[in-house]
Amino acid sequence: METLPQSRDQLVYAEVYISDMPALKNMFLQTQTLKRLNQNFGVPFLLIKKKGEVAAFASLVINEKGEIAFKVYEDRLSDAERRNFTLCAESYFRKNNTANFRNPEQLKSSISRMVGWLNIG
Repeated sequence: METLPQSRDQLVYAEVYISDMPALKNMFLQTQTLKRLNQNFGVPFLLIKKKGEVAAFASLVINEKGEIAFKVYEDRLSDAERRNFTLCAESYFRKNNTANFRNPEQLKSSISRMVGWLNIG
């Protein structure tokens, strides 16, 4: 997914890269008032930047039924921005066919490895 150049005040949607993980980790810990990541962090796949800072991200998680779903974690979006980001994440989620998006066992393994790795640093 290409990030399109926009003015500094506009929202920028982008896929998540490894370099984004420290900011996503910090946002998750602050919004969930935790000291360490847990399985709810999931595997982030899409983010939104506002004024150059990460304002929200969507993450693959396993829901209560053991199915793959996604959750949006956000820090400072308006209701309309949150709705638009959720719709964008839902569209991305439905179109992606990689193992983390379709195989619950693969996603559980990926979440465990990601959380373990990020909790080390």
